[in-house]
Amino acid sequence: MQDAIYKTLLDNLSEGVYFVDRDKRILYWNKAAERMTGRTAGEVLGFCCADNILVHTDEQGANLCLSGCPLSAMMTDGRYHEASVYMLHKDGHRVPVTVKAMPVYDEQGNITGGIETFTDNSANRLLKEQNAHLTSLSLIDELTQAGNRRYANITLETRLSEFKRYGWPFGMIMFDIDNFKVVNDTFGHDAGDKALQMVARSISDNMRSPASLFFRWGGEEFVILASNVNGRQLYDIAERMRILVATSFIVRGDDEIRVTVSAGATIATAEDDAESLTRRADTLLYRSKKEGKNRTSTDSGQPAGFADSVASS
Repeated sequence: MQDAIYKTLLDNLSEGVYFVDRDKRILYWNKAAERMTGRTAGEVLGFCCADNILVHTDEQGANLCLSGCPLSAMMTDGRYHEASVYMLHKDGHRVPVTVKAMPVYDEQGNITGGIETFTDNSANRLLKEQNAHLTSLSLIDELTQAGNRRYANITLETRLSEFKRYGWPFGMIMFDIDNFKVVNDTFGHDAGDKALQMVARSISDNMRSPASLFFRWGGEEFVILASNVNGRQLYDIAERMRILVATSFIVRGDDEIRVTVSAGATIATAEDDAESLTRRADTLLYRSKKEGKNRTSTDSGQPAGFADSVASS
């Protein structure tokens, strides 16, 4: 009876929770863990978390399962460990989470296993709840659930007006999936749609500021309009998203399909209108394509101001 009460309690938590033994084999996996990872308990019990299940990475895409894993560190020193990492969803996209690892001891004081919890850090969870309303206004792209081109144009005009009236800085990042036609031609249009969804989730789930918005521009192109940033910060945002996409994948049969994105990032100026800003971002994107793809290009003479702005997208 007591075990059933504990299981009911754990399964109703909003945090993902799992237990491991001394060899880091998974013994318990709660409902929130299923929801946040896309993997059922039946798929993970008896396996180690590093068996292509969670695959924690840092912001640069480095695999933490070999070094830097909070669970491994806890097993080594017996201490509580906490870290902000990116977790692998079953669909292939990365989810930003805070993980907390704590040891379990036997009566002799020996570590017999551990407990790890993980909390979704997606800053746009509230925005996801608003998508139903935006969809009713025809402002959401049905396939990717990102804002559509119409919504992007409305937001761009608003940001330009705010910048010219109040001096509020913002920038545009334009992304394009590299070699997208090859994915469609090789694996079919359904795989192409899955790749679009994976890229959209990888970026939208990792936006850090509700004031910065993400859109599907058209085809395989996406746009971020990032508020309160300078040139360096905008570049860092673009690079973070580029790396997240490059370390994600979709599964098609026995194949792991990986794609990369190229990006062009530019800060709005007082002389800009929507056309000139978009044209400059597109030109920088083309430069990234020309110079080898899977990279970010930005203006050579970005404004040096706004040094105290927070890179918050």
